Amino acid sequence: MRSLMLSTAALGLALGASLGAVPALADATPREITVTGSATVDAAPDVATVTAGVETQAATAADALKQNSEAMTAVFAALKTAGIAEADTQTSQLTLTPVFQSDPGSSPAAPQVVAYQASNMVTVQVRDVTHLGGTIDTLTAAGANRLYGVSFDVDEPGAVLDTARQKAVADAQRKAALFAEAAGVRLGPVIAISEGGGGGAVPFRAKMDMAMAAPVAAGSVSLGADVTVVFGLAE
Repeated sequence: MRSLMLSTAALGLALGASLGAVPALADATPREITVTGSATVDAAPDVATVTAGVETQAATAADALKQNSEAMTAVFAALKTAGIAEADTQTSQLTLTPVFQSDPGSSPAAPQVVAYQASNMVTVQVRDVTHLGGTIDTLTAAGANRLYGVSFDVDEPGAVLDTARQKAVADAQRKAALFAEAAGVRLGPVIAISEGGGGGAVPFRAKMDMAMAAPVAAGSVSLGADVTVVFGLAE
């Protein structure tokens, strides 16, 4: 009986010590605030990408593809003559599809294959944006009859992105100070910083005209950065 009483007493002491530790664990919960800062920086683009192509139709698939291949061969040769490097020229899509037409004499009208259409799309990087208009003229003069779009970017965005990152951290600090003041607490040191999102370029914001064969405005691109910053809260 004495042994049992001692064991029960020891168990009670252990439970008491464990329960007494709960407030200490709660007090050890880190007091912190997490905010996300964002920033964008405008920069003048120094590289452009134009996507164009050739579309042909013929009675047979072989003829449509043959005509398309001949036209695209002329386009590639013209780009090379214009000084576009082979590494900056890439086929981005090649399709061959039937062209259907409904026969009004049948009931119900059944679609019939009346031709075949071949399409070849090429993406060209222009390393000097002042030559973009001339490159577009070269494409169309050589036989490209489809223009799918133009975009602008910064070839080496590192320095611009670093500026955006600095501004994003400053934005996070501003938000954290605002939240801390509103909550009636004091902001402590930075615990962690991580980067996510951003980094991309908004590809087309036309602002300035340039004298070129096909009028194109390069404008500016916006490079952005997002950072998540964890701040401690002072006692």
